[in-house]
Amino acid sequence: MSLVEIDGSVLEGGGQILRTALALSAITGRPVRIYNIRAKRSNPGLQQQHLTGVIAAAKISNAQVTGAVKGSTELVFKPGRIGCGEFRFDIGTAGAVTLVIQTILPILVFAPCRSTVMITGGTDVPWSPPIDYVRFVMLPMLGLFGVKAEVKLVRRGHYPRGGGEVVMTVEPSKLRPVEVVEFGDLREVRGISHAVRLPAHVAHRQANSAREYLVKAGVKVPIDIAVETYEQGKDPHLGPGSGIVLWAVSSKGLVKGADALGERGKPAEVVGEEAASKLLESLRSGMALDEHMGDMVIPYMALAGNSVVGISRITLHALTNIYIVEKILGVKFEVSGKEGKPGLIRVFHA
Repeated sequence: MSLVEIDGSVLEGGGQILRTALALSAITGRPVRIYNIRAKRSNPGLQQQHLTGVIAAAKISNAQVTGAVKGSTELVFKPGRIGCGEFRFDIGTAGAVTLVIQTILPILVFAPCRSTVMITGGTDVPWSPPIDYVRFVMLPMLGLFGVKAEVKLVRRGHYPRGGGEVVMTVEPSKLRPVEVVEFGDLREVRGISHAVRLPAHVAHRQANSAREYLVKAGVKVPIDIAVETYEQGKDPHLGPGSGIVLWAVSSKGLVKGADALGERGKPAEVVGEEAASKLLESLRSGMALDEHMGDMVIPYMALAGNSVVGISRITLHALTNIYIVEKILGVKFEVSGKEGKPGLIRVFHA
């Protein structure tokens, strides 16, 4: 098959281009050359988390790879036959395990048998989906497409120490097209507020703050935010760290999420309010998917067949994913709406 050339600096110009290109290359068997990798970032090229994604994709798809070294801005990936079974990948830093999941989950959907993958690194770190978003928002929404996967959280990992551990199980799945435009009526809000290697009141204050913010804004459905804390001296995490993930469930069974991370000097109340504010903004759009899910579903839409989704905010991430998917799969997307605003995304197969 002819080599697909991909400029890693287009549009958003970040690691998303690499992750999507690797996944689609492995699934289609089409080799790719990605250059200018993360060229727009202050630390361009492959960082440890990206490198782990490359290694994981290569191992699962029995690929030949050149340029898979830290700092590399060019990579050639020639996939072989997709394998399955048990895998283990250690990022070695607080790099996001969820972004490695983003890379390999689509590939394992097309594997010939069930796979179990253990990944070690950061589970709740900046610039990436928290693990609770993946467990309670991303996977249920990908389930609409027929994806059968589960992620178990063994231990949390925060920046800068990492040390988090998750286990993902994926069953081979036949994808199906979806049409989800409107969210429907709000039925409940759920969430998890956690604090590790920190006083327990941090997690409680995050949860209380989020709940109060939603109630003051007029949310009248049940709000159930679980609090995850540990006794002093019995905390298994490296930590310290805290965060909260909220998700809203609709009358149609759709799920939207929002999150916020704690950081030094940031009051727990601000963390809770930040997540609640993001969730409310997404709900007010009336669209089926939140903005993060809006970019994550793009490859699945294209692989499943003619689909249409409504997203609360069209992002540069989504437009970037569309560009890469069109380039590799030869499908055509149509975006109704402006960047930064709610809109519809459709995909058509020739």
